[in-house]
Amino acid sequence: MTEIRDALVVGVSGIAGSAVANHLHREGVPVVGLSRGRVHGLTDVDQRRADLEDRASIAEALGDRSPSHVYITVWKRHNTEAENIRVNGLMIRNLMDVLGERGGVEHVSLLTGLKHYIGSPNQQGEIAPSSDTPFDERAPRLPVENFYYAQEDAVFDAAERQGFTWSVHRSHTIVGASVGNAMNMFLTIAVYAAICRELGKPFIFPGSEVRWNALGDVTDSRILAAQMIWASTTPAARNEAFNTVNGDFFRWRTMWPRIAEMLGVEPEGFNGEVRPMQTLLADAAPIWKRIADKHNLIEDDLDRVASPWHTDGDLGRKIEIHADSGKARELGFTDFVRSERSFRDLFAHYSAAGVIPPVPVTGTPLWREF
Repeated sequence: MTEIRDALVVGVSGIAGSAVANHLHREGVPVVGLSRGRVHGLTDVDQRRADLEDRASIAEALGDRSPSHVYITVWKRHNTEAENIRVNGLMIRNLMDVLGERGGVEHVSLLTGLKHYIGSPNQQGEIAPSSDTPFDERAPRLPVENFYYAQEDAVFDAAERQGFTWSVHRSHTIVGASVGNAMNMFLTIAVYAAICRELGKPFIFPGSEVRWNALGDVTDSRILAAQMIWASTTPAARNEAFNTVNGDFFRWRTMWPRIAEMLGVEPEGFNGEVRPMQTLLADAAPIWKRIADKHNLIEDDLDRVASPWHTDGDLGRKIEIHADSGKARELGFTDFVRSERSFRDLFAHYSAAGVIPPVPVTGTPLWREF
């Protein structure tokens, strides 16, 4: 195992970045985190603001830090894939150029996702996935534009010039604790459930028939953090890409009623048409404000706790999507958590932290801290 002298987490305010930073901190590793804002629950991590589109901003934020291990968990959403490619590739090139001037980087871990295999949202359903499910890391890139490929190439090019090793981590929907994140499906679901409970309305599944019936999986942020750190310190994992998922499969038609029970609402499944979360939450801001005031929650702005567009993009897909995690296991990463446990832990955590109202979810203590 390689020692981590000094760690940099890029995108520390997100679900994945905060999980990586917390994991490193608990192991006694000095951590500096870059983001555009601050995040609840990272009081022991050195958070610094930086605009990754501006090299001078990155250099100023880093100060005299020269990290040995870098964990990139950030991307910036734009309206077109061409713009996604331009901006997200630029951000990583800027970061790696600044770090290259300082020297000392030994490994870079990059977070991407399963869109590597299925394409961007506007391509899904128009092109065939690069392999059958479960997706395997040996599948070739799709012959289309994809900002994940641009991110990978920016890391690969820097690695060749600067002499560090790398790993790529392809997650599915991430289950983890963060507030104010632009892509937080399970906090969105918990907030929607609280609104349903307040109004006495059914807890409607907002997705497609395929997602309701097909096999799927998710990525617990604690699994993701552990795998990214494992790969950054394990010689056998150098210069490899890994699917990063919990290791089990489920169907939403089975899981949705279980989530409803955890959150104290009555479930309603797919009824023949997609009922988007953006529609279900369209007029809910005042209701959430009322709920937040009643329970003294830490955030009363619905836009800060719910990302319905992201939930619709995930649950509205009309293709089956799940990944094989055997490659990492063969090389020694054996962490596993059942997805139902991920959901129980997360909802209990959010309730205890005052992010959502008290919920009836019960169970043993957290498998591991978020």
